[in-house]
Amino acid sequence: MGSEALKFKSDKFRKSRGGHSRWLLISCVKCKATLFLYQKDGPGILKRLYLDRITDQARTSCGECKTAIGIQTIYKKESRPVIRLFVGAIEKQVISADKAKKFVRANQ
Repeated sequence: MGSEALKFKSDKFRKSRGGHSRWLLISCVKCKATLFLYQKDGPGILKRLYLDRITDQARTSCGECKTAIGIQTIYKKESRPVIRLFVGAIEKQVISADKAKKFVRANQ
């Protein structure tokens, strides 16, 4: 994935949430392994991860310690595939676009 693919996705879902997006680095709470990079749109807590906002391969469990982070389902309100997160299963860190690009390049 090149750096040009790291641009924020701008669609009706982003616009309906006010157009405010940021990059989150998602990690396993148990072993601290980095799972993937995620584009968070709008305010509020993180209850679900939309699969089209994950920059890497979407996983429902940690690749290192095999801890489940959520279940894959369809969010009926928007008819979009999501990972519904288990409470306390992940840690998230807001990162800059520069750090996000470095993360993507390192994981190619």
